[in-house]
Amino acid sequence: MPPDLPRNQKVSVEYLPWIPSPYAHLGKKFNQYKKLSKFRLTSLVVITTMGGYAMAPAAFDLTTFVMCSVGTGLVSAAANSINQYHEVPFDSQMSRTKNRVLVTGQMTPLQAVGFAAVSATTGLCMLYFGVNGLTAALGAGNLFLYTSVYTPMKRMSIANTWVGSVVGAIPPLMGWAGCAGSLDAGAMILAGVLYAWQFPHFNALSWNLRPDYSRAGYRMMAVTNPDLCRRTALRYAFAIGGLSMMAPLLDVTNYWFVLETLPLNAYFCYLAYKFHHKSDSGSSRKLFRFSLIHLPALMLLFLANKKKWYFTENADEKVTKSDKTFMSLLPTSPPTGLQNVLPVAVTAASR
Repeated sequence: MPPDLPRNQKVSVEYLPWIPSPYAHLGKKFNQYKKLSKFRLTSLVVITTMGGYAMAPAAFDLTTFVMCSVGTGLVSAAANSINQYHEVPFDSQMSRTKNRVLVTGQMTPLQAVGFAAVSATTGLCMLYFGVNGLTAALGAGNLFLYTSVYTPMKRMSIANTWVGSVVGAIPPLMGWAGCAGSLDAGAMILAGVLYAWQFPHFNALSWNLRPDYSRAGYRMMAVTNPDLCRRTALRYAFAIGGLSMMAPLLDVTNYWFVLETLPLNAYFCYLAYKFHHKSDSGSSRKLFRFSLIHLPALMLLFLANKKKWYFTENADEKVTKSDKTFMSLLPTSPPTGLQNVLPVAVTAASR
């Protein structure tokens, strides 16, 4: 009770009507879960997974394609949710992240962990039962790597950037494994491109966020070793060009791919060189913005120049080719769908 009021005087209290929280609205709640899953980042992960599936040397199956894409997206959403759960005290100190849903109290930690548990379980089940065990194992490994290694390492060592690049390189491997059921040298080309792309992309992004990262205590190259930050961005930009030249040699693409990607990769290297030579907000921003164009354009060129497409080949069908004959043998499994009505022709040049 305030000291200037008499002891026996009654104080009237006005009771206001209860009003529901504005964050409880269903539409806003859905939007909050989108933010918790880092929807744009998850979308990029799904796109690279789709690219890996489409580039694999195996027949395209719509069911496994959808299951692989959705399952990967759910696992990515779970990883991002756990990442934000751990980083609330540090996100509150950064201008870029201070308005995240957990920092502002729009969602509770229990909701974030519950969402992550449901998303991870559903996503991994979809990958295991709807695709294959290898894809599910890659997804589970990437979930662990992001939440239990990369996230805490951000405050311990600049090696977190290399670990984070591995995390970014695994989704195309998941797509490849989801289609082909195994991994080969071609898959490593795609993973290598995604791994190398992370460095010019993130190093350019982090350059203008150095005050934020420093205030929150994150150990980033741009903060602790600026020279290494510049060199690494340039080095891996050139690595992307080298990996693009190797793609036709491993029968991932045709040789036109090298010619078509040359201007794209050359300009990317040019911007990385400008960032290396004169690191400021202008050069870093240009490199970062072009990296957002570079990766989708490079993936489209991969698809446009794929060595061979496998839309109509049956996994059970054996095809024998020679200079003079072409023979198609009947599938070992019972025919289904259109195979019941399509004739099987056997031709020989000697007839």
